[in-house]
Parts: sequence; C-alpha cells; structure tokens
Amino acid sequence: MADRARRKRRRLSRSGEFERVYREGRSHASRHFVVYAFPRGEEPARADDDSGARLGVSVGRKLGGAVERNRMKRLLREAFWASADSLDPGHDFVIVARPAAAELARQGGEAAVEEALRSVLGDAGLAGGGSQ
Repeated sequence: MADRARRKRRRLSRSGEFERVYREGRSHASRHFVVYAFPRGEEPARADDDSGARLGVSVGRKLGGAVERNRMKRLLREAFWASADSLDPGHDFVIVARPAAAELARQGGEAAVEEALRSVLGDAGLAGGGSQ
C-alpha cells in the first residue's frame, strides 16, 4: 500500500502541470503514443517530492468509451512504472494515447502496451530499449 501511495504522489494532477510539460517539454511520437518529457530541475523542491519521475496520462474519446479509456490509462501507468527504474529522475512525463493504441491493447494486452511504450521512450533517449 505504501508503494501505491508513493506512486500517487508521483502523478501530475493539475492542469497547470500538464500545460507546462506540453509547452516547455520535448515530445516524442510513435504510432501509438506521444510522450512529452520535461526536466523539472529548476522547480523548487517540495517537502513530499523525492525527485523521481512523475507521470500524467491523457486518453481522448477517439480511443473508445469510458471503460476502454480507463483500461488504457491503467495499462499505461503500469507499463510506465515497470520501466521507471531506467528513466531519468527529476522529469515530468505526459503520455498521450493515440487511437491506434486501443487496437494495440485489444490485440496484445499489457505486454504489447509496455513494449510500445519502452520503444518510444528508448527512441527518445529517455530510457533503454530503443534505437537512438
């Protein structure tokens, strides 16, 4: 339960946090996802901040109904935290699921989503697993 609480703190939740990552961060895209990354080194440290990666997830209505969107968000969070050890600390990430991600999740499930996410993170040079 403590692990879950720590991850909850490591989420982007305010629209201003998302906007800053969109506006000032770098984007990296694949067929299934767009990943925005922003190093928050110049931001003042908060008492509850352990300077680890923080995650925000955006899944639009084009992906499907509420059940499909919520499932995709869950799969993306699990895939992201599974590869979080290889990510640069002190970064904020926003993952935007494209409509093609719905088919990927239906066909390959959690493993396919995790592999596709690792690939785009690796291609972006943010984590191991892809070409640079």
